[in-house]
Amino acid sequence: MAEAATKLPVQKTAAPVQTESRMRLHNLLQEVDALFDEFRPFDWRLPSNIFGFQIPRTSQAEWQVAPAIDLVEKDGAYEISAELPGLDEKNVEIRLSNHTLTIRGEKSEEKEDKQKDYYLSERRYGSFQRSFQLPEGVDADKIDARFAKGVLTVTLPKTFEAKKAEKKITVKPA
Repeated sequence: MAEAATKLPVQKTAAPVQTESRMRLHNLLQEVDALFDEFRPFDWRLPSNIFGFQIPRTSQAEWQVAPAIDLVEKDGAYEISAELPGLDEKNVEIRLSNHTLTIRGEKSEEKEDKQKDYYLSERRYGSFQRSFQLPEGVDADKIDARFAKGVLTVTLPKTFEAKKAEKKITVKPA
């Protein structure tokens, strides 16, 4: 004998309820997204004065186009290095005015490709400017700039008085 089929009631439910752990994960992801949205390189952790050089704060928009700069103090000079890929020395200008060293550069590139089936024309332009307030003791008449393999190096020699003012102090055992 065949058994009669029984019908089971079907329950319709609303959308699945999020558990507390899923809500916490969702909140954590929102907080991490907010941190990345508010991230501003160079707005924190960098001092505004290095070796006496006044370093201006760089906004996020400027950070995307401004070159990377290294500032090093050596025995008799300060040295500023800037990475300027794709530029030539003729596209870079350095000026000194009122103890402010300004480095400017501009890049312009045009590409044109004509074929039988298409025509492609691209133009890219961009410029940057970085300024540094020089510390006392830099010999402005002997500043030297060199450009090699996409790196600009500006050497700022110290004056005799600035070199003489430095003094090594001996550390003695207690």
